[in-house]
Amino acid sequence: MGLFNKLLGNAGEVDSLNLNKEYASILIDTEEIEVGFSLFRDVFMFTNKRLILVDKQGLTVKKNRLFIPTL
Repeated sequence: MGLFNKLLGNAGEVDSLNLNKEYASILIDTEEIEVGFSLFRDVFMFTNKRLILVDKQGLTVKKNRLFIPTL
């Protein structure tokens, strides 16, 4: 059912612990990811301070675009 939901454009929830480890370099000192969602390769995360969007580009995902609002 997961692939069918992605084809329809529904995002699936991702474990926040894994996201905290993967994106620790872009988080502020006291910031923690509360909930994150994945749609194919793209990820959007709600932290206790802001919304972070990660647009993974290309077939090999060598390039990521981050949309991070300023505080």
